[in-house]
Amino acid sequence: MRAADRERVIVDEAIRFFAERGFEGQTRELAKRMGIAHSVIYRHFPSKEALIERVYQEVYLSRWSQDWGPLIRDRSLPLKARLTGFYLDYVARVFEYNWVRIFVFSGMKSFGITGRYLDLVRHEIIEPAAIELRHELQLPDAATCPLGSRETEMFWGLHGRIFYLAIRKFIYETPVPSDLEQTVRDAIDLFMDGARLALPRLMHDDQAGTTR
Repeated sequence: MRAADRERVIVDEAIRFFAERGFEGQTRELAKRMGIAHSVIYRHFPSKEALIERVYQEVYLSRWSQDWGPLIRDRSLPLKARLTGFYLDYVARVFEYNWVRIFVFSGMKSFGITGRYLDLVRHEIIEPAAIELRHELQLPDAATCPLGSRETEMFWGLHGRIFYLAIRKFIYETPVPSDLEQTVRDAIDLFMDGARLALPRLMHDDQAGTTR
């Protein structure tokens, strides 16, 4: 087998292995599962961390669409349509066994995958969406009044609500709605209805230095 082909096989099997066993799984066990010498893995990856980094690139970065950030910022569309388009595509790309389980296992170990990915979500989706909600409601922009944690937390709540469907399916192995598209649309409808009422009051409270 050519070196490039063997590396591809190692990465594919590592993705399945870590999704099943978590990052506590040892590369020696991975090699045994593949029927190869342990040293073969280290010819391609100098450390377990290097192999995990490759898994991150394959599982997470390869599924991240470069269209998502521009979509959230596209003011030719209502924000509700932008959020709906993003989350329907997001669900289609990431609601997958390996993706979800590796994400959760990473969050329990100090390999940084979860934190790095959530930083990407925050920078490309959460904070831009909060800015766009202000624009749509004709509220002061972030240059005039910086975003507060309560604002971004509203969008994290929406994101978490949708992602929890994947947790239920692939971690807890409990039933989820068969019509995920409608479930996503319902979540966004409820979020937008509540956000239109809550955001002006929230910004007023922040400016006044009060909390509820």
